Amino acid sequence: MQAANRLQKSLKASSPAYGGWQMLPGTNLTRVICRASTNMDWLLVDLEHGNISDDSMHEIVAAAAACGVSPVVRVVDGQDWMIKRALDSGAHGILVPVLETVKDARNVVRASKFPPMGTRGFEPLLAVEKFVEQHAHSGYVKELSGREYLEQANDSLVIAVQIETQLALENVKEIAMVPGIDVLFVGPFDLGVSIGHPIVGGEMDETLELAIQSVQEAASDAGITAGIYCDSGRDAKGWAAKGFLMNSVMTDMIGLREAVSQSFNSAK
Repeated sequence: MQAANRLQKSLKASSPAYGGWQMLPGTNLTRVICRASTNMDWLLVDLEHGNISDDSMHEIVAAAAACGVSPVVRVVDGQDWMIKRALDSGAHGILVPVLETVKDARNVVRASKFPPMGTRGFEPLLAVEKFVEQHAHSGYVKELSGREYLEQANDSLVIAVQIETQLALENVKEIAMVPGIDVLFVGPFDLGVSIGHPIVGGEMDETLELAIQSVQEAASDAGITAGIYCDSGRDAKGWAAKGFLMNSVMTDMIGLREAVSQSFNSAK
């Protein structure tokens, strides 16, 4: 499983893992996004704010995995059944929004892990095909068995939680230390509003930058990864230089709007 999880491989190597962000449904869109760049490591399937249903999520996860890109599902909330649906679809990881306390973090880990570490129920039929190892030179394909999924899932899936409120920021060091949490992920816009320092005109002030950096420091002290939402490759690369390694680069709705606007403006 670890060999097929492109996101986890990058994070374990302490290398930046750059991702796309899909809010709109459709596997044709998924394939276009995933095949647009060879350095896309993961694709976020956004159930929280996107226009994506449960059945669409299953199809998008499969399409991304087939393209060799790790599908990560942002669930609507950290409820057990939502986490179960995302992981059973074959997602290589999850992102849980609005996590604020150590108790919240422990609940996420419990729902994400098989016993004895957690309470996740076992049914791998849909998940195993999303972890196929393909070897280009030999043509060899290794399919994952249900038993292998059970034995490896606890160590091979990326569990990320979003730090986006004042309360989460106050508890971030303790949250980072919860066993089973792999990534502290920052949503700069939400965090800025929560702490009273919203991003204005695309620029963040020093207070917000320091708050964001405190998340990276908490992750580093705990030996886990920090990630951040970005709208551009330049921003993603800049934050990678500051220690953030799971960084988004492009959101479909933003990228589509910019591409259409640029093309039509050039036609004037």
